[in-house]
Parts: sequence; C-alpha cells; structure tokens
Amino acid sequence: MRIPGGWGHLPLAGESEATGRTTASANERQTSELHLPGEVWILITANGVIALGYGVVSPVLPQYARNFGVSISAATFVITAFAAMRLCFAPISGLLVQRLGERRVYVAGILIVSLSTGACAFAQTYWQLLLFRSLGGIGSTLFFVSSLGLMIRVSPEDARGRVAGMFSTAFLVGSVGGPVLGSVTAGLGLSAPFVIYGVALLIAAAVVFFSLRHSSLAAPEEQTEPPVTLRVALQQRAYRAALLSNFATGWAVFGLRMALVPLFVGEVLGHGARTAGIALAVFAAGNVLAVIPSGYLSDRVGRRRLMIIGLSVSGVATAIVGWASSLPLFLAGAFVAGAAAGIFSSPQQAAVADIIGSKARAGTALATFQMMADFGSIIGSLGVGEIAQHFSFGAAFVISGGILLGAAVGWVLAPETRGRPPAQPTPVRALGPEACGELP
Repeated sequence: MRIPGGWGHLPLAGESEATGRTTASANERQTSELHLPGEVWILITANGVIALGYGVVSPVLPQYARNFGVSISAATFVITAFAAMRLCFAPISGLLVQRLGERRVYVAGILIVSLSTGACAFAQTYWQLLLFRSLGGIGSTLFFVSSLGLMIRVSPEDARGRVAGMFSTAFLVGSVGGPVLGSVTAGLGLSAPFVIYGVALLIAAAVVFFSLRHSSLAAPEEQTEPPVTLRVALQQRAYRAALLSNFATGWAVFGLRMALVPLFVGEVLGHGARTAGIALAVFAAGNVLAVIPSGYLSDRVGRRRLMIIGLSVSGVATAIVGWASSLPLFLAGAFVAGAAAGIFSSPQQAAVADIIGSKARAGTALATFQMMADFGSIIGSLGVGEIAQHFSFGAAFVISGGILLGAAVGWVLAPETRGRPPAQPTPVRALGPEACGELP
C-alpha cells in the first residue's frame, strides 16, 4: 500500500519502519539504474552534437579571421570575445531560465548559436565575424545554464551522479572528436565548418523541441516549489564549496591546461606542438575513463568524499607535474591529473542538483555556478602566464595545485548533499538567532 508523499509502502507486521524505508529506497535505486527517462538520452545526444560542432569550428576560426587581413591578436580576440560574452551574459541567462523555464531557454540558446555560427560563413568583414561570434557566446551561455537545469530536472534522484557523468562524457567526446572532424571539413573551405555546424545545431534544436515539448519532466505544467534563488543557494555550505571547486576547475583544468601546458612541453621539455597535443589528449583520456565510474559511485557513497579525494589528488598531481624533467613523467602526471578531475566533476554537478532539487527553478544559482568556471578559466589562463613569466613554470603549476587543494578543504567543511532536502527559502517566521546557521 502506497502512502502519498511517504516512503512507498506500509511496513508489514513485524517489519520496522526503517526496514520499510530501506527496501523502498533499494527498489527505487534499482529501478533508476535499469532505466533512465528518454529525456536524459535526448539531452546527452544533443550535448554531444553541440560539443562536436564547437570542436569542428575552433581549429579553423583563427585562420578564418586572418583572411580578413587582421593581426594575430585580433584573430585570437574572436575567441576571447566568445568567452567574454558567455561570462557577461550568464546572469541574464539565469534570470531568463527563472522566468521562462529551462526548455524554452535551451532551445533558444541552440538556435542563436546555430544562426550566428552559420552567419560567420557569410561574414564580409572582420567586424561582422566578431559580432556573429559574440552573439554565439550569448547563445552558448543560454544553452549551458539551461542544459544544467534540464539535467537536474530530468535526472532521477538516485541517478544524478550517473547522468552527470554521461553528460560530461558527451561533452568530452565531442570536444576531442570535433577538431579531428574539423580538420577534415576544412578541406571543403574555411567557411564550410561554420555551415555544417549551423545546420547540425538546427537539427538538434528541432529534435529537442519536438521531443521535449510535451514532457512533464522537462517542462512541468506548474512549479510545485518556489524558485531557488542565488541568495537561498548561498545559505548552503555545500553550494559555496561547489562555487569554489568550480572556480578551481576553471583555473587548473581549463586555464592552466590550455594556456601553459603547450608552452611547458615546448620550452621546458623541448618538444613540438604535436607532442603538446598528445599531452592534452592524455589528460582528456584520464578524464573520460574516470568520469562515468565516479558518477555511478557518487550515487552510492555520496558526493563529498569523492570531491575531497578528486580535488586533493588533482591538486597534488598538478603541483608535481610542473617539475617533471622528462616527457614520460609529464604524461604520467597529466593522466593522473585528468583522472582526478574526472573523479570530482560528476559528483560536483550531482551535488548542485541535490542542493537545488528537481522541482524548483534555479536559474540565477545555476548561472553563478557556471560563471565561476568561466571566471576561473579566464583569470587562470592570464594568471599562470604571468606567474610563469615572472617566476617559473613550476611555480605556476604549484599555485594551481594549491587552488585545487583549497577547494578540497572547502568540501571538508561542507556537508554531504546526497539524500538531503533541497534548498528552500527560509520562512519569515523562522528568522531569529537560531536561524543564522545553515538550513536543515
């Protein structure tokens, strides 16, 4: 016999209430492991296509910009403008998600990226190209914020880590395979990748729109919970720890890896750009191998323990690899650092999902979470360059490792999120000296 809002059944004679709860929870976990909602697979496929397309465009973009007769710095600024617009428009994206819902903003973001990317193929001047790529940055942040919200909404509570791992893997596989496909399509002309990516995104937007428009998971008819605003989320120590760890991810995993690893391989180890690409691929391989198992494990043992382990190992490996004197030692350290990043990436997203819950909109909280990674990536790429120039490459790696270890300390001080009630606004009547701590 089921009890609305209860644990699922009445305990039988001689059966304790705790046993009933355990049996119901075990049955729910088994069901979620055997079957995931169709919405999950639709979003994973769409995310993989988007990441693949971004990888197709990125290798040819600087060279395409140079065809307009601009300097190297102007050509690379096209990439910077895309990232800057993502960062600046993230708060507005969060507000739109809060007001319009994740599904509408998700489809709108894909359409903006699709149309702006296709328009790049027909740009007549450098400034037109810059405008179109900047619009693409706006669409990208709309997509990323809403996709995280949709992931939270459609994921079964006991499979959030598993789904987060598959989401991350779809992005990683697309990001790695994209440049390979891009080098092939570039043979059709520098503008061809933009057209191909634009058309692929139009198809992805259509599939997502028609597949999810009647989904009660992706777009419930009415909100059963009040919105989880940034102010409400910040009352949770775990959310604050997630912001810190996502900043560390942006700094060390994206900023340091993309800005300094190629220079380290060339100037310290004495190898060329091809070897630098191999080093980045080794990091990605370690990440891919760890991210899905970590997601599965976080659904069983919790998020906090894996966050602490992953951030700590990543921090130590990052600090050590900066003093590597040979290529094999550097590649081994890169693999360990990549695997450690995979250990904490899935639990981190799952922890945010635990904090917010699947029934409330949390656009501003999700936008802030995404902004921390973008901010860390921008500050990190600039910071490690300055540190390496004025001190040493080793110092840049050590400081980056220290930031990861600091994020691990943040999770040591944070509570476990798996199985905890999602964040809710504090009732006015509960305010008082006893309400100054964390919400229960």
